[in-house]
Amino acid sequence: MSHSDTIGEKIKTIRTSQNLTLKQLSEMTGLSTGFLSQLERGLSSVAVDSLELISEALNVKLSVFFDSCQEKNEEPVMYSFSQRYDQTAAKIFQAVLNHDISSFQMLPRLTQLMPQANQEEEELEMYSHKGEEFIYVLEGTVTLFLDSQRYTLNPGDSVQFSSDKAHNWMNSTNKIVKLLTVNIPSPFYEEKE
Repeated sequence: MSHSDTIGEKIKTIRTSQNLTLKQLSEMTGLSTGFLSQLERGLSSVAVDSLELISEALNVKLSVFFDSCQEKNEEPVMYSFSQRYDQTAAKIFQAVLNHDISSFQMLPRLTQLMPQANQEEEELEMYSHKGEEFIYVLEGTVTLFLDSQRYTLNPGDSVQFSSDKAHNWMNSTNKIVKLLTVNIPSPFYEEKE
């Protein structure tokens, strides 16, 4: 796998190397074959909880899917020039904002939604998982779907919610959206023994 592979391409590479069909992976994870197919083709984004199910089914660490998680660094400061973005879907990129994600329960990220990201509202997969989320809009206008509500957030707006509520976002504008997101607990956290 190269550093430029999307998460979906990495899933497909690992799945096919293990001689698993989409149907078998679907049965192992409880995720639909249609969703997994779209994910592998970069047509759908994935919640970290769903990705965790996939990593367990494929028997790989969750961090395998994120290039920015591969290099551990003891330095507490992450300078802007060292941030690395992972492509999580066709038009969505995320950078983890610390060097050692396995040591902390909080997962801070910068998320960039390219113009028209997740624009097909009727095909938008809603996610829910354990924990809490915080979103702060740095740039652009994002549409947030939270339970059955739809919110338009602009620069300076923020929201915090329990992640067990169904949620997702879209960028229906022609400008890039930049978000600061924080998830607790981090699915990458490894408790020290």
